[in-house]
Amino acid sequence: MPTDVPDMFATRRHQVFPRLELPEIARVHRFGRLLTHREGELLDASGTASQGMFLILQGKVAIVQRDGLGKTVPVVELGAGDFVGELGMMSGKQSLVDAVALEQVETLLLDPKQIRALIIAEAELGERIVRAMILRRVALIEWGLTGPVLIGRTGSMELVKLQSFLRSNGEPYRLVDATQDDQARDLIAHYGATGDEPVVVCPNGSVLINPTEGALARCIGMVDSADREDLYDVAVVGAGPAGLATAVYAASEGLSVVVLDRRAYGGQAANSARIENYLGFPTGISGAALAGRASVQAEKFGAELLIPTEVDSMDCARAGPDRELQLRLADGRSLRARCAVIASGARYRRPAVPRLPDFEGRGIWYWASALEAKMCLGAPIALVGGGNSAGQAAVYLSQFASQVYVLVRGAGLAATMSQYLIERMEATPNIALRPFTEITGLHGDPSSGLTAITCQERGSGVEELLEVRQVFLFVGAEPETRWLDGCQIDVDRHGFVRTGHALAASVAGWVPAPLESSVAGVFAVGDVRSGSVKRVGGAIGEGAAAVAQIHQYLAQAAQNA
Repeated sequence: MPTDVPDMFATRRHQVFPRLELPEIARVHRFGRLLTHREGELLDASGTASQGMFLILQGKVAIVQRDGLGKTVPVVELGAGDFVGELGMMSGKQSLVDAVALEQVETLLLDPKQIRALIIAEAELGERIVRAMILRRVALIEWGLTGPVLIGRTGSMELVKLQSFLRSNGEPYRLVDATQDDQARDLIAHYGATGDEPVVVCPNGSVLINPTEGALARCIGMVDSADREDLYDVAVVGAGPAGLATAVYAASEGLSVVVLDRRAYGGQAANSARIENYLGFPTGISGAALAGRASVQAEKFGAELLIPTEVDSMDCARAGPDRELQLRLADGRSLRARCAVIASGARYRRPAVPRLPDFEGRGIWYWASALEAKMCLGAPIALVGGGNSAGQAAVYLSQFASQVYVLVRGAGLAATMSQYLIERMEATPNIALRPFTEITGLHGDPSSGLTAITCQERGSGVEELLEVRQVFLFVGAEPETRWLDGCQIDVDRHGFVRTGHALAASVAGWVPAPLESSVAGVFAVGDVRSGSVKRVGGAIGEGAAAVAQIHQYLAQAAQNA
């Protein structure tokens, strides 16, 4: 093992590379098939779909990181009792490393379906394998030498967008600063990228110029273009806490589940630096970590996660106990499901500030990850909003910024924020609360980014210029329900989906379940649902409760068949 490996490889080697004993290997045999590999043969190749997990029975295998530019870095040598694979193996995603036979090697290959069967059937052994897979992925992200190569000027807005997308989805990547690397500079010139346009070299060597998130996802095998002919029991639209909870409970109870989200798992909760009032985590947990664990759980039980995949519309014309729903995707494909769960959440509202779209991604942000935090280092910033997400972001960013101005339209935070967060903010010396204050103007050139904002005190009308280059908006919430326009689902005056007893006056002839919408077989959970508590714990509880109601619905459908 080289000396510059991530700390995790060295300090937790027994967990990252657990070695199975002979009795344990014997228990795995029924899940796999025997293979023999010649010296020099690739078991897995970076950038190609993995066959699954290889348990080594005899011989040695070298694990090597290789990126699209041909840079290789040795990771570790594995022998009898070790296994080759990480998180992507559970769902047949692209391999992130090369696995090369150093001599004749005998292995036991478990395809993704058999990996999941092993994990469920052999609980203790499955726990060790899943932990190792997670730690390996974390280490690869930490190392930053595998996956796509992002080339551009460090800190450029277009580059940051791609970094944020990959980090949000737990995908490793290698970053090359074109201002410091001659080869990178030559590559950018060769492909004709202009300005701050990043160049992406995919693991298979193909090159993209300033790609969209969808194009980047396809290049690294996050999503495919295959048609889905199966009829799913449950289609979940949205991979926030409510959607992931639905997927975990439904898949663990044997239902076939597909989860779709247009950007990343976790929803708004993934932007929370630390959630301290979620049951069972007394020291807190980041929203990203909680969402990451939930997505692994969902895949462990066999849920299919299609991320990023945008749902364009849903056809409810054939909805009902003996019929099916059809979801049309933005890429032209469609999916069929017996029932659907609307878990698409809510997005932060965009205030009516002139030129706001010009600076989105160029100083205006709707989330606060480690990437944006680095941009705030030693500088003043502004944050707008008075909810828990705003409070968590303010406390997190205060560790990097010289000053955090928190702007709220009302008199204070007591009505919208948990008390522990209010106390945390009050105890942080570089957080300054500005009540009755809103942004009225943005200053700067969109090509180079935001330079200042104009704020107005609502009572007096007095304006103030704040020289901040980064502004974080956590303002209100608007439901993500535009894709439901053709489905005639009943919503409240703010656009949130009505369910259960709230529909008493608008439906006739049947009684919807508590989380069921005005369309039979279509349920709503989490922030998108009218009357929800807009908390992570509540969203997860609704996801779990929805599954029981889905079972009742499907049982009724079976009786009518």
